[in-house]
Amino acid sequence: MTRADDPDVRVAAPTALWAAEGSPDEVVPLLEDLLDSFRHHEAADVLGRIGPPASRVLPRLRDMLTAGYEWTRVHAATALWDIGGPDESPVVVRTLLDAWRKNGATANHAMACLDRMGPAAAPAVPFVRAQLALARRGDWLLGVEKDEELQRVARAFLVRLG
Repeated sequence: MTRADDPDVRVAAPTALWAAEGSPDEVVPLLEDLLDSFRHHEAADVLGRIGPPASRVLPRLRDMLTAGYEWTRVHAATALWDIGGPDESPVVVRTLLDAWRKNGATANHAMACLDRMGPAAAPAVPFVRAQLALARRGDWLLGVEKDEELQRVARAFLVRLG
């Protein structure tokens, strides 16, 4: 199934393998190949869940930070943080905030990563405060529920960072 023609199956198979066996040696190369496909968001997310054992993909994720599409950059930055940790924080924060500014629909995903980063995301505090001061955040198509979730996570993040 990891070599199936259907891209949905090709991303689901290593995801299931990771969940069932937890063997990064088998799964990481399969997901790394998918970083060059249109399923790269899902592959990056699973690599992020694998964490440091997926460190071989860090150079590829760093390359993805220059993509033209904000969602590609957000998923790559999030995985970069989850795999590389604090050493990656300056570029991750910059990337997440830039994507959020350019595409409000990325706000919840970016904020979730900033929240996980904790003190390493301190440079984002002024931007997050400014977003909370707005009447509406993110993308208007996301609706009230997503805006309320964004506010909840942002407020908790700011409280933890003082």
